[in-house]
Amino acid sequence: MSIKPEYFVYFLVFILSITTSVAQNGGVEITGTIIDTQSKQPVEHATITIKDSKTQNMITGTVAGEKGDFSITTDALDIYVEVSFIGYKSNTIKDISVANGKVALGTILLSEDKQLLDEIMVVGERSTTEFQLDKRVFNVGKDISSTGMSALEVLNNVPSVNVNIEGQISLRGSTGAQIMIDGKPSVLADEQSNALGTITADMIEKIEVITNPSAKYDAEGTSGIINIVLKKEEKKGLNGSISVNTGTPDNHSVGISLNRRTEKFNLFAQLGAGYRSLPRESESINTDLNNNTTVNSGGTSYRNETFYNVILGTDYHIDAHNVVTLSGNFAYEIEDQPSSINFSFLDDTNSLVSAWRRDETTEATNPKWQYDLQYSREFKDNEEHTLLFNALGRFFGKDQASEFENTNISGTEIYNDQQTETKFQQADYTFKLDYTRPFTDKIKIETGAQYVINDVGNDYAVRDLVEGEWIPDDDLTNNFEYDQKVLGLYGTGAYEGDKWGIKLGLRMENTNLNTLLTNTNEANSQDYVNLFPSAHTSYKFTELFSLQAGYSRRIYRPRLWDLNPFFNIRNNFNIRTGNPDLQPEFTDSYEVTGIFVFGKASLNAGVYHRYVTDVIERVSRFEDNVNTTTPLNIGTDKTTGFEVNAKYDPVRWLAINGDLNYNQFNREGDFENQSFDFEGDRWTSRLTTKFKLPAQFDLEITGNYESGYQTVQSQVADNAYGDIGVRKKMMEGKAVINFAVRDIFASRIQKVTTEQPGFSLYNEDFRGRFVTLGFSYGFGKGEAMTYSGGRRR
Repeated sequence: MSIKPEYFVYFLVFILSITTSVAQNGGVEITGTIIDTQSKQPVEHATITIKDSKTQNMITGTVAGEKGDFSITTDALDIYVEVSFIGYKSNTIKDISVANGKVALGTILLSEDKQLLDEIMVVGERSTTEFQLDKRVFNVGKDISSTGMSALEVLNNVPSVNVNIEGQISLRGSTGAQIMIDGKPSVLADEQSNALGTITADMIEKIEVITNPSAKYDAEGTSGIINIVLKKEEKKGLNGSISVNTGTPDNHSVGISLNRRTEKFNLFAQLGAGYRSLPRESESINTDLNNNTTVNSGGTSYRNETFYNVILGTDYHIDAHNVVTLSGNFAYEIEDQPSSINFSFLDDTNSLVSAWRRDETTEATNPKWQYDLQYSREFKDNEEHTLLFNALGRFFGKDQASEFENTNISGTEIYNDQQTETKFQQADYTFKLDYTRPFTDKIKIETGAQYVINDVGNDYAVRDLVEGEWIPDDDLTNNFEYDQKVLGLYGTGAYEGDKWGIKLGLRMENTNLNTLLTNTNEANSQDYVNLFPSAHTSYKFTELFSLQAGYSRRIYRPRLWDLNPFFNIRNNFNIRTGNPDLQPEFTDSYEVTGIFVFGKASLNAGVYHRYVTDVIERVSRFEDNVNTTTPLNIGTDKTTGFEVNAKYDPVRWLAINGDLNYNQFNREGDFENQSFDFEGDRWTSRLTTKFKLPAQFDLEITGNYESGYQTVQSQVADNAYGDIGVRKKMMEGKAVINFAVRDIFASRIQKVTTEQPGFSLYNEDFRGRFVTLGFSYGFGKGEAMTYSGGRRR
């Protein structure tokens, strides 16, 4: 057993302070308080040493108390005081002024020694990655927890996880993973809040990565789960960040995030406001192959948005085993959506028959709110013996009015001006109870229930201007009501030995869905019960190589907009609509993954197979040069592929992260006497290179490639694009300037070609280059948030 050097120093100073105090009958009393320069928190256990000014030998010493205060007595007069603590720069005080036998040094500031912290590598306390049945666990060691970095930067060290320079998180190359804190949802983990920047590395115990969720989790499809597990100690003081961002196209915001942690409370708040604009250029060509007529359309649309956001919440630690969390989020958005689309109609000789312009003016207000009440209990017999209750409520409203004005440019074709009006309200409620009970160190069960309510109303009206009068279009006007309730019950049992483990689970979900078009009294009701089994196993061959295999059954329920039969008529020659009769699709997912760790590199490689039934695909119907796309359930899909994620840090200033996903698929299905059977393949890749440059500059370059692929009716073109970002840290990491360019070559263009008997379609969408510039200042123990500007959604 070895004794850490700092413990030996504490012991020596403690013995000296006792012996000198016993020997002294008087002398000079020296007092003071040791405070951290950045966090303004006391530095307990700091070492105070009294030294002889001539010989520099130690005379006596003591250790600061819990509040950073100290008192020490000495007979010597020609002295100086030295204050030190591991990880901090020493502070020497030579100007000693004695008054009435006392020296009051007041507040003594200690600042962290970043260089020293970077060099601290405690053997046996380095960060490690291990397999645990249905998840991979990244244990945060001293090599990371002592650095003061934010949670986003810690995530960037986790295999399979990447955080770009703007703070967007991806898991195995795919965004959209659910982020949780201590196994439960949190507004701090909400990607839109960016509040993860207020959680520092020394608060984090481990990070769990789940790529194929077990029956414990909602059966609704997800790209994975990332769970951040915090340490039990809560005396962390005040952490926060202030940010100011700008960009082009317009992307301006200001915000402040705060997180105050004490023994009993964790208080967090965020305030934000801003304005952003999202332009989109589009082009469409609709050709009727029966009479060879064509309608061309193209133009630019905008979504301009002014937004305000407030987040408030607290964790209250009733005692060491019970925690209550209450949080709320309110947002208000004001939208302005102008667009201008030019149309031209060509006859069978490709001659222009008519041309016109369709201008849109749309205004909308969107109130949003969310509340979250959680109670967690950790039983005294085992820290993994837990009970968790969660109640979550969300509301989203939209009050929108649009006007479409058609201006004739040439020819005699005249189209009516139109108006639309939307009153939309959506309320979602989730109630969840989870219970975990370990029977031994190797055997554990989990059980629980979840009830989800989705209640939506969408009142949609269309009016045509006929001879100066607005006439309702009854075919396009209706009120759509959507009511879905899902009850889920689950149970899992697991055995986990030193090398091998297995976990089996079963989830039952009852779905009750009712939709109604109130004006026409068209109703659709669905009530079904499904079972979702899961099985996971893992085997650790060595400390550097492990294998994990898993199976789960998942469901994708049609979203509201897939079911709602009415959609925006911005371009009334290319209309998207929903299908109230749409059924859910089911996926059986099989996966085998290996993790390899060798030297400065880590590699995650896996093979997978997915079998999907009742696949939801959008199908085009064509009439009078009008293309209407509707989602339909068409057949099955069998997909087999492999996925590789690699991280390599050859030197301290260079990090390389690569993702590759390739799969082959087989589609089988029929609809309206038409066969949709076909085979194809698809692959995506991403390579991110990060450079640590002098003067605390970071450079990040990302390249992406998405291959072309076939759908039931269309061919999607391939796509290649790149992003670049530069970050400059200042003030020992407390301030950060970010500059980023997304789609630097303006090459991210979506092109879809459809060739079918009787018609052909070509559609192109382009959003263009985005440039953002942001400044963040962090206070407390963490660094400034590495996020710059609002991400585009």
